[in-house]
Amino acid sequence: MAAHHDHHHHSHAHSHAPRDFGRAFAIGTLLNLAFVAVEGGAGVWTGSVALLADAGHNLSDVLGLLIAWGGAELAKRPTSKRFTYGLRGSSILAALANALLLLVAVGAISLEAAQRLADPHPVAGVPVMIVAAVGIMVNLATAMLFASGRKHDINIRGAYLHMAADAGVSAAVVVAGAMIYFTGLAWIDPAISLVVVAVILWSTWGLLKESITMALHAVPQRIDAEAVERSLAALPGVTRVHDLHIWPMSTTEAALTAHLVMPGGHPGDLFLSDLQHRLAHDFRIDHTTVQIELGDGAECRMHGNGGGHG
Repeated sequence: MAAHHDHHHHSHAHSHAPRDFGRAFAIGTLLNLAFVAVEGGAGVWTGSVALLADAGHNLSDVLGLLIAWGGAELAKRPTSKRFTYGLRGSSILAALANALLLLVAVGAISLEAAQRLADPHPVAGVPVMIVAAVGIMVNLATAMLFASGRKHDINIRGAYLHMAADAGVSAAVVVAGAMIYFTGLAWIDPAISLVVVAVILWSTWGLLKESITMALHAVPQRIDAEAVERSLAALPGVTRVHDLHIWPMSTTEAALTAHLVMPGGHPGDLFLSDLQHRLAHDFRIDHTTVQIELGDGAECRMHGNGGGHG
């Protein structure tokens, strides 16, 4: 006997569509470019590795902002015959690229700091403090541009973490300048640069870990896969759920496919429409594809032990 299958796919305007941060990216990029120019020049003038390290890191953050901005814009592109989900995955790649970029910055700062520790150079403490204090304001202002989106979009969170970490780093540079001014100990400057490294690593680890898992199509952290399965299994007429897969389409959107065994037969389009809206409301799953099976044993021959969870 042939298997009875019914496929239902429902695409819709997303109730959880991410806010457009294009203006925030533009303002943040311009602010930080201007500050990099000022801080880099001051670092050369004063001979401060802490300022040069922070300027280099801020320059990497400008690139990071551009990458995040590009990912966000590409994710808006419409679907095509080849890219049937559009380019939504670009935001995941952007978050991963930002995490890797920060690791490169860590290596560069560590190398320079190690060289300066071996051969300390005198540093003008007051100019260092002044420039870094300006950096605190620039970085905090930029971070606040992305604060509202950091909880729901890892790509925006990457931009936010860069700026928030930089504000902390600039504060550390102010401390270094003060300590050098009062003690005259030049080794404090590269030592503070190593504190910069620790701050960057701490802020980057979560971003790197989550962006890699999203790139590998793991279930998004905000979604409880077991709760989704229980919700599907509790639907009227459903005796079993198998081949349940949940994966991120972008940093803000998720998709689901599942097979529902319903011996009573196809429940009708209203059931499927209600299911789609429930998954969108309860779990923020934006794209749902459900296959209905009658449970006559055919699915076992097709799927072995019933598949797994994605």
